[in-house]
This record gives sequence, C-alpha cells and structure tokens, in this order.
Amino acid sequence: MVSIQTPAAQKTGRQYLTQSSSATERRSPNQELLPLTARANDHDRLEIGGCDVVTLVEQFGSPLYIVDEDTLREGARQYRDLFARYYPGQSQVLYASKAWNCLAICAIVGQENLGIDVVSGGELYTALEAGLPPEKMYLHGNNKSKEELQMAVASGCTVVADNWQDLHQLVAIAKETPDSAIRIMLRFTPGIECHTHEYIRTGHLDSKFGFDPDQIEEVFAFVQQHPILTCIGLHAHIGSQIFERQPHRDLAGVMVQWLKQAAAYQLPITELNVGGGLGIRYTESDDPPSIEEWVKGVSAAIIEACESQQVALPKLLCEPGRSLIGPACVTAYTLGAQKQVPGIRTYLSVDGGMSDNPRPITYQSVYRAVVANRMSAPLTETVTIAGKHCESGDIVIHQASLPKTESGDILVVMTTGAYNYSMASNYNRVPRPAAVLVNDGIANIILARETYEDLIRQDRLPERLAHLS
Repeated sequence: MVSIQTPAAQKTGRQYLTQSSSATERRSPNQELLPLTARANDHDRLEIGGCDVVTLVEQFGSPLYIVDEDTLREGARQYRDLFARYYPGQSQVLYASKAWNCLAICAIVGQENLGIDVVSGGELYTALEAGLPPEKMYLHGNNKSKEELQMAVASGCTVVADNWQDLHQLVAIAKETPDSAIRIMLRFTPGIECHTHEYIRTGHLDSKFGFDPDQIEEVFAFVQQHPILTCIGLHAHIGSQIFERQPHRDLAGVMVQWLKQAAAYQLPITELNVGGGLGIRYTESDDPPSIEEWVKGVSAAIIEACESQQVALPKLLCEPGRSLIGPACVTAYTLGAQKQVPGIRTYLSVDGGMSDNPRPITYQSVYRAVVANRMSAPLTETVTIAGKHCESGDIVIHQASLPKTESGDILVVMTTGAYNYSMASNYNRVPRPAAVLVNDGIANIILARETYEDLIRQDRLPERLAHLS
C-alpha cells in the first residue's frame, strides 16, 4: 500500500487517498483513513463506493453517515479467511455490534458468515430481526436485566455470564423454563494492562467487567453443581483501540491456563473468546497492526499455549467491532459560519458535531478531514472545526489542515463508523443524521434522518399543561 503524496508545500486532500502497491495486495481496512473505494473523481470531488459525496449530500442532506459496503465486507472476509489460514482448529469471528448496530450492518456481517456480539436486549432484537442465527449470537453485559436474559434464552443465544447475579438469574430462569437449553460462557478479568484510553480498558483488574481471576475455582464449582447450565466457553477482553501485540499474546497464555483448570471440573468447554480490540488509523501517525498481523499473532499464541499446557485446541472466537465498521464510514457535513479570532484561531462551523460524534468531547479523540469538493486544492489553512451545539467543548477537530473554504463546502470527517452513530444523541434536540450504504454507484438509506416529529414522538403532555392560557 502506498499513499498518493504531494510535496509538503502542495499537500492536498488527495494525500489521504491510498492505492495498492500491487494488483494482488489486500489492503487492511483498519490501516486506512478513508474507505477502500475512496477516490477523487474527474470533478475533483471525493467519491466513495462509486458515489460522489457532494451529490449524496445534495440528495440525502447533511450531516450524513456514508458507509462503504466493500470496506466492511473486506474487513469481515480478512478476519474470517485469515483465521482459516493461520489457526488449524475451528474458529468463529463475531462482530462486536455495539460499535454500530442496525439492521443493514447486522445483515452484512451475517452474510459474511460472522456471528454477532450484543450487549443489550435492543442489540439482540435488532440482530434477530436482521435474520442472524441465534446460535452465532452472544449476549454480554455487566448488569443484564432478567428480561434481557429471558429474551436471550428464549432466542437460543449464548449468554456470557459476567458476574454472580448473571449465574443466579440464569439458574432461576432455567428452572422456570426446564425445556430451554441455556448455553453460557464465563467472562473473567485477565489483569492485563494496555496503553489505551482509561475508559476503554477492560482487561485490568480494576474493571466493572467479569469475574476476578481469584474467583475462578469458585465459579467453576458453581457451574459444575448446576448442570442445568451448559458452559461452552471462556471469555476475556483486554480493551479497545490497541496497537500493541504483546497483550494479546499474554492473554492467550492466561486463557489456556483457565481452560486447563476447567478440565478438573469436567465442564464441556470447547470455546475460547479472546475479545477484540485491534486499533484503527484515525491520523497519519497511527500505525496499528494489520488484520493479518493480529490474526496471525493471536493464532500462534493460542497454539503455543495449548501445546505448552498439553490442551487440545479450542474453537477460537474473537470480537472485532471498531476495526470492521470504523474505517468503512465517513461523515459528511456542510460548512456554515466562520469566525476569526485574530492571532489565535479560525473557527469553521459544521451542521453537526457532538450529537452525531460524541467521541472528541468524551475521549478527546482526534480525527482528520477533507473538503469533498476541493480534493486538489492545496492545504493552506489550519482551522478549528466547531460543532453547532451550545457547548464550548463541541469541537470536532482542533487543528484541521484544509484548503481555503467557503460556506456551503462539504467537509468529510474520516473513520467515523465506530461509536459515532451508536453513541449519537439528540442533544439540543437535534435530529440524528441519516446513514446511506454505498456500493457500485448505488446509495441506499439504511437509517432515515430523524424529523422534529420524531423528537417529540415519545413526549407526553399532561392534560393540565395542554392549555397555556
């Protein structure tokens, strides 16, 4: 893979476009800033999935999430095919749908033979409605309601037990519905630190997720005493947006040791789920491992640990989310007001912000952007991209390198597929954007733009307040 570069003084939006260095090279989507199909067309406009981004905004409005189907499918295929190549045992890739859960995204990953990881009744319901098979669904969560557990059991979904309350509730549900087969996995906290944001580290001991490792014998004994629960596997997750490789190698050794301990309790464990966490490229300086490097490393570590512990190879599961959907999507905005603060900065405002992308204000996340209708214009200005919300902290990008712009230009923020739509809100009563799926020059709406009517759909006005006079 090589970037299309220009001299430093003449950098343009085209610098973010990449092309394969050979006709046969498979680009790893998580290492790209733009979707795999991105190009500058003959009108000097950004094109994704064969669709002109400016035309998409004219047709569907802005802000607009634009999802490239080819990029999402390629990422799914790489995970699936590479595990088949590097891991001699059985494997199953699960899409971590909390990154973006809607009918169309679930349907695509299902068509690519991926299973799905859900963390709520709503995500489970959506995956079921999209037609995914329940035997490939896994319900997570540190505080599952009884209703969510009942829904999972009734559907045939596997429940990942996170704590004692999960186990006790599942035993009670099993007794109420004796004809139901309840498959569970057990989630443990491995005590592995990663260099990532504090809020997205889930593998260290001080975490709300999973049983502590010193409880492992007690948990195994409980499950052994309740054969009404069928424990098929063990789960651990060490965090998100990880570039390091050693933590995943360490995790393999820890989990295989747990697997060996489980054998003493005669539990029918055949699966190990190592979670996800592979990072993606948000800026030019980000250098995550490729999907192939990650899969190869994880597979080798599990194989080595099993050989060392003389344990049969388990079915290996993983849960990529961000690395699948993140690079597949961009968000298109229309530029509006400008404000110059002499000697300090220039603000360019867009018609969205923290309601469609809360990650900058929540995690101090950094993004890059291009002006979709000026891809060859030299990047001559450093500006601050401000959202439209009534918050001083509603800043999309603090230092964006852009060409000279004017109101009405289309700004495209890259790599916005993961946790943008899924964490979107109606702050300031702003309707959430539409999302379109693009492929071979065709754009299909997968999420309709909310209306003002939608905003008050669930409001209820007491009769005594219905008349203001």
